[in-house]
Amino acid sequence: MKKGMVCGLFAALAPAAVLAQSELKLSSTEVVPGMYVLSSADEQFVGGAMALLTGDDGLILVDGGIEQVTGVLLDAIEDLAGEPVDFVINTHVHGDHTGSNAALHEQGATIVAHENIRGRLMADDAAVAALPQITYEEGVTLHLNGFTTDVVHVASAHTDGDSIVVFPGVNVLHAGDVLFNRIFPFIDMESGGSVDGYLAAMSTIVALADNETTVIAGHGEPLATRADVQAAQNMIVETRGLVKPLVESGLSEDDVVAANPLSDYENWSWGFITTERWTRTLYQSLTQ
Repeated sequence: MKKGMVCGLFAALAPAAVLAQSELKLSSTEVVPGMYVLSSADEQFVGGAMALLTGDDGLILVDGGIEQVTGVLLDAIEDLAGEPVDFVINTHVHGDHTGSNAALHEQGATIVAHENIRGRLMADDAAVAALPQITYEEGVTLHLNGFTTDVVHVASAHTDGDSIVVFPGVNVLHAGDVLFNRIFPFIDMESGGSVDGYLAAMSTIVALADNETTVIAGHGEPLATRADVQAAQNMIVETRGLVKPLVESGLSEDDVVAANPLSDYENWSWGFITTERWTRTLYQSLTQ
């Protein structure tokens, strides 16, 4: 994981700066009894959407936001559950999803993540407490509180360490950053992500979901549906189809950007991934 990449992501999402911890707020939504989605309040940047599963057997937290939100997150968990987290599942390596790892582990949580996440955090000199204690290659299943929690690795998607988290008994699925809901996605090719892998991961979500599934998106509107995943997938296929013939004609990356082939997709643009940035991502994926 490139520190510069993560810092750039933070700066883009928080236009002035990441707010001081005392100013940050989280909103919580109960999606099914005992399971909550924690996400940004008042358009603040706290990182990706998180999921908290509560119950007598222990607490599972999917992702932990940025480091600056740690105190607010711990307070929210105390208010909702009255006890510390037992397991933290990281959907991928970026700091807006792993920022609270160390503090949560120091309170007793076991961090569960794909083996590539541990490797990338170690390479980035992360604190020992922030490193996953349990890693997997293909996936792992947790059985707590009457829920089955299936953690499924999806290869070379947003990064090379992405997982989706499926709660089949209650028809909820946390997509991590395999879904930027209603906005252009960030595909971190420097960290092993790819457009083809991202599309394949979205197909996995579509196959596991049905029309009643609650899908938790990493960014964008936090609560989504199978149809939202399909719409985002269709957008990627369509926009790549517009860029591909320009690449095949021999145009340079800057020339393709100047041609503005994605002008009809401005409604997907946002602060970090604009139509220009998404065009460049597609161009680079087609020329690698």
